[in-house]
Amino acid sequence: MDHYQPESLFEFQPLGSAMRFAEEIGEIINHAPMFDGLNFQEVKAMCSFMNCYAAERGSVLIKEGEQGASLLIVLTGSVDVVKLNSSGKSVRVATVGPGQTLGEMSLVDGQRRFATCIADEPVDFALLTRAALNEILMVHPRLGNKVLLLLLCLFTRRLRHAIGLAMPNMVEYAV
Repeated sequence: MDHYQPESLFEFQPLGSAMRFAEEIGEIINHAPMFDGLNFQEVKAMCSFMNCYAAERGSVLIKEGEQGASLLIVLTGSVDVVKLNSSGKSVRVATVGPGQTLGEMSLVDGQRRFATCIADEPVDFALLTRAALNEILMVHPRLGNKVLLLLLCLFTRRLRHAIGLAMPNMVEYAV
C-alpha cells in the first residue's frame, strides 16, 4: 500500500509490506506493553496497513520540530531519543529497542515531532501512518479502537511517570 509511505521515508531502504513479516512482528510486539492485548490475527490485520524499512546506524528516523503523522515500531536494533534542552544542546532522554514505538504523539495529533530519534545501530522498523490508522478504524473498527486505547494507556503511563518525576510528593494524586 504505497499511499502509506510519506515522502521523508525515501531515504530508508524499503523492505515491503509488513504482511511479509507478520509472524516476526507478532513475536516482537508480543512482549511489548504498548501492544498488550492484541492477538495474532489483530497484529496480522494491522500489518496489512503498514510498510517496513531499514535504516543504517546514525540515520535520523524522526527529527524534532518536523511535522509528523506516523508511528514507528522498532523491529530490530536500537534508537536513541534526543531532545534539545533550553541551551540548545541535544540530550539523550531514552533508548528504545525492539517492540517499542516512536512518534505516537504525532500519530494522534498530527503536530510537530517532540524529539529526534537516531538509529544507534542498524534498525528495521514498521510504519503506521495516521492515514492508515484512519483506514483501520473504517475497515476494522474494533481493532482501530483497540489500538487507540493502547495508545491512550501508553500516554497515561508516561504522564504518570512525568508527574512522578516533576512532583514526587504528588504521585498519589495522579489518578
